[in-house]
Amino acid sequence: MPHSSFDDRAATWDDPDKIERARVVAEAIARAVPLDRTTRVFEYGAGTGLVSEQLAHSVGQITLADPSEGMRQVAQAKVDAGALPDTTRVWGLDLAAETPPEDQFDLIVTVMTLHHIAELRPVLTGFATMLTEGGHLCIVDLEAEDGSFHEDNAAGHEGHFHVHDGFDPDELSDRLADAGFSITVERSVAQVMKGDRPYPLFLATCTADQLRA
Repeated sequence: MPHSSFDDRAATWDDPDKIERARVVAEAIARAVPLDRTTRVFEYGAGTGLVSEQLAHSVGQITLADPSEGMRQVAQAKVDAGALPDTTRVWGLDLAAETPPEDQFDLIVTVMTLHHIAELRPVLTGFATMLTEGGHLCIVDLEAEDGSFHEDNAAGHEGHFHVHDGFDPDELSDRLADAGFSITVERSVAQVMKGDRPYPLFLATCTADQLRA
């Protein structure tokens, strides 16, 4: 997936709407799963690390992964400036094309990322491999929509390079089950406004099945 569009926007990514959405999403995650200062967090498609910033005071070591070099540079600048803990790691990992690392995490978070990924199976399987026993995967993404969220693709606006018009939770549950997860879904935990139209986001909280391969 090309990343230049996100590279170009990284320096101005953290606008008030995204910061507020990250706060709401982080609060929803904190309600859904137990967190403490030993919780090792991996945020995939982390962008500039906005959601992890909001979780940082409640968790342990944070690892951010994003394919966009521009986003990673902004995230690393936050670490250097103290906006993110100095133990935070910033990776360029792409689970759609690379072998999952051996590192293990208690919480994996991915927000508004999966609808950009054409083949979800290797990514979801990677998550299952990286998750500790008893850990959680939290997915926040668009609920299924009519394609209008990305109708400005040709102009290179936010959402460029998408491949899914959101997700139906039942369909996503089947994909997660294939990867070794069970899932509960909370709808409308947050929303993205485009013009006068709100696009709701769901939170899927996933646990690894004991019988996974």
